[in-house]
Amino acid sequence: MNVVVSGTSSGIGRAIARKFLAEGHDVCGYDVRPATIVHARYKHLVCDIRSEHLPQPPAEPHVVVLSAGTLEEADTIDVNLVATIRFAQAFAASPKLRSMLFIASASARNGAEFPYYVASKAGVVGYMKNLALSLASRGITCNSISPGGVITPANDHILRSEKLYAQVKAETLLGKWAEASEVADLAYFLTVTNRSITGEDILMDNGEMLKSNFIW
Repeated sequence: MNVVVSGTSSGIGRAIARKFLAEGHDVCGYDVRPATIVHARYKHLVCDIRSEHLPQPPAEPHVVVLSAGTLEEADTIDVNLVATIRFAQAFAASPKLRSMLFIASASARNGAEFPYYVASKAGVVGYMKNLALSLASRGITCNSISPGGVITPANDHILRSEKLYAQVKAETLLGKWAEASEVADLAYFLTVTNRSITGEDILMDNGEMLKSNFIW
């Protein structure tokens, strides 16, 4: 299959692109940074997803994964929400499309992050549901994954601090953060294997949302 993934130069987007390549698919990645993947079936397009004139992939996509995002508060609404919607709309009419997947965040549910970031990711989940409604008549699935803490370069300041990392792990039931490859495995299932789950936001947070102290 032909797969389009945004944000492929690092983190979750890179792991997702590598997963599809490992499974024998052709991947076209979009990122503002140069490629960090070298593979015969990988095409990299350097661009800002905020651009109204996105370069076209080599072939019509069967799967589109929207992973590009930023933690910079000044840019989060424009990048994480507005540009993500525009990117999705650029491929929604693809005649070969069979699945679309958004990478949201657990903070969209619990609000535990910076204000504009939380709002941007909550907006992504809402838009995903809206898009799922419109794509359903064509048999296209549309879902999102909301990761909690993930071991990626964006979280290096926490991962390098023994104290901070111990604190964030203690907030989860399983006492750990997820690897980016785990998110990639779930992304692959939702877009390739799955044919009956649509309009759903899948939480992947090691039990952080569930953890609570029962007082009696």
